[in-house]
Amino acid sequence: MIQIKDKSQCCGCTACASICPHDAITMQPDALGFLYPAVDVGKCVDCGLCEKVCAFNENYDTSLNMAQPDAYAARHKDMREVETSRSGAAFIAISDYVLEQGGVVYGVGYTDHFRVVHKRAISKEERDEFKGSKYVQSDLTGVFRQVKKDLKDGLTVLFSGTPCQTSGLNAYIGKKLRENLILVDIVCHGVPGPYVWRDYIAYLEKKQGSRISWVNFRDKQEYGWAAHHETFKFVNRGGKMSFTYLFYQHIMLRHSCGKCHFANTRRPSDITIADFWGWEKTDPNINADNKGVSLVLVNTEKGRKLFEAVKDQMTVIPAKLEDCLQPNLLSPTKLHPQRQIFESDYVNKDMAYVMKKYGKEKYLNKKIRSLFLKFKGFIKHIITN
Repeated sequence: MIQIKDKSQCCGCTACASICPHDAITMQPDALGFLYPAVDVGKCVDCGLCEKVCAFNENYDTSLNMAQPDAYAARHKDMREVETSRSGAAFIAISDYVLEQGGVVYGVGYTDHFRVVHKRAISKEERDEFKGSKYVQSDLTGVFRQVKKDLKDGLTVLFSGTPCQTSGLNAYIGKKLRENLILVDIVCHGVPGPYVWRDYIAYLEKKQGSRISWVNFRDKQEYGWAAHHETFKFVNRGGKMSFTYLFYQHIMLRHSCGKCHFANTRRPSDITIADFWGWEKTDPNINADNKGVSLVLVNTEKGRKLFEAVKDQMTVIPAKLEDCLQPNLLSPTKLHPQRQIFESDYVNKDMAYVMKKYGKEKYLNKKIRSLFLKFKGFIKHIITN
């Protein structure tokens, strides 16, 4: 049976729980809400399927990959799609095609009060919920089995997610059903804990005295594509806070993010999409308005065929792969040295304490204090002279 002794060796993809024929494995949350497999030894028959299906290792399947990905800068020709998407809306063009062919699309949306989960869409309206970044690890409970059912029913399925999720799904589905499965991954920076996100929302609502009605992890309309600010709308007022500040400290990411096997160009998917940082090297005009442009890496012949079918919906410019190598295509994110201390503080203190110690409030307080000391020194200089 599968046993996770080192948390950095499990990405939480749910493949092991999904493949167990006796439902002996359930995904249980840790202190930050990250899911890990727990085995009911009374149900386990020690068949070993859970260990065999695990694809979070350096031997993940790249048997369909081309020798090197085709790289492109891409932006949807419909500016409404670009303005409501995180980057250049390449995902919209790809998923539109699948839906128009009668297929289904899986992506990340919300349930309950902004809990981040994977969902199934059969229409463009349902799919639109998948637009935009969600800087939280999504809950995949039951999703892999639903994907397999769709494939057995003869449907074409597009599944989008982090590379560890697509790698896990690929291993779980197996080669017989892979033909009608299209995998699209993102260039992932790392995934924060679901409980931290849940408690951060509660913290903001208490602080503002109002319930949150809308969230945007990276508000392109307000700040532009290149900025990294999230925006919240409260029932009674608007507000801008910073979960993003914590995210980019790498202090609340899953342990496995620091050991990611997929932080390279050998992607475990047919197509990879991302923000195209460094787009200026490919074309200085494609994003002159700062509304966003997608990086598209086509990794397999299946991906190439699909991209050829949809590229007329976009402005597409071939790029040199060496001009596209952002940090997480070269190496995993380095976790903050106080990652474990953060978790201990989170478990033993309240969210207000955590935000004061690690959040943007700490940064602002330091900045205000620095300005105060400079002003105090300036006044002292005037008085002395």
